[in-house]
Amino acid sequence: SGLVLVKNPHLDLMEEDILYHLDLGTKTHNLPAMFGDIKFVCVGGSPNRMRAFAQFMQRELGLPGAGEDVADICSGSDRYAMYRAGPVLSISHGMGIPSISIMLHELIKLLHHAKCRDVTIIRIGTSGGLGIEAGSVVITDTAVDSSFQPRFEQVVLDDVVVRSTELDKDLAEELLACSRDIADFPTLIGHTMCTYDFYEGQGRLDGALCSFSSEKKLEYLRRAYDAGVRNIEMESTAFAALCGLCGLKGESLSLPPHMG
Repeated sequence: SGLVLVKNPHLDLMEEDILYHLDLGTKTHNLPAMFGDIKFVCVGGSPNRMRAFAQFMQRELGLPGAGEDVADICSGSDRYAMYRAGPVLSISHGMGIPSISIMLHELIKLLHHAKCRDVTIIRIGTSGGLGIEAGSVVITDTAVDSSFQPRFEQVVLDDVVVRSTELDKDLAEELLACSRDIADFPTLIGHTMCTYDFYEGQGRLDGALCSFSSEKKLEYLRRAYDAGVRNIEMESTAFAALCGLCGLKGESLSLPPHMG
């Protein structure tokens, strides 16, 4: 039916579902009226970036008020920012798996309660590039962990649950086809490696701690490249796993500002 799925039987027993970190709820807001016609959701780390993206979409879609400021739907919360431009929702998710995971749980419930159908969700952000031309856009086909495996390990109570991290390959090819109309951004499809840390987890030599040599770092990055990794960031495995489980057509686009 194209509806966004939730896989939690406890939700049906709740009198009210409070989306705490979004400052929204099923009793305090008419979610179908506010969001029922949403078709695209774009998420990214920075609130300012997602505000600018919403303004860009207003101009591109020729919507009333284009060029003016956009209201933050989540202004009652200091965790995330949410903006709307017609059928496009633009939301910040912060940095790292814990932050994007909280946002996605509440976003998916929001789309479910709003009875949205056939929603496409795209993560747009920055990353570290690996063996590619500077300024390239990487479209993720599969998110992999630090061992280059297509999996997201989530600790649930005292169990380690392993979930798939493959993204929608048809959507990846569609986005790649669209990129051919934009000459300024070389675009490719590749694996994205997701880490739990910006410094040690990504092999950086400038953190407060560093227990490895530059030679060991380069050897690891070579193995990552040989495994198909083309960029490194901190959210893609959780993003891919949650989108896949809840029936959302998802994809991740990353612009590496620097090279590994």
